[in-house]
Amino acid sequence: MAIRMIAKELYLLLKEVEKIEKQLKNAPADKHEELKDQLRKATAERNRMRNILEGKKG
Repeated sequence: MAIRMIAKELYLLLKEVEKIEKQLKNAPADKHEELKDQLRKATAERNRMRNILEGKKG
């Protein structure tokens, strides 16, 4: 995957994590577990993409 594509995907994942974090702050208690699960998955994917990008740059 090209660095530009990885960087674009990383940017989208960063925005997704931010969006879920905001939703979690404003969500009713019954939605917290679902949002925490989404946040965990998005954060893991963001970290994976960040590691790939760092590996490509290095």
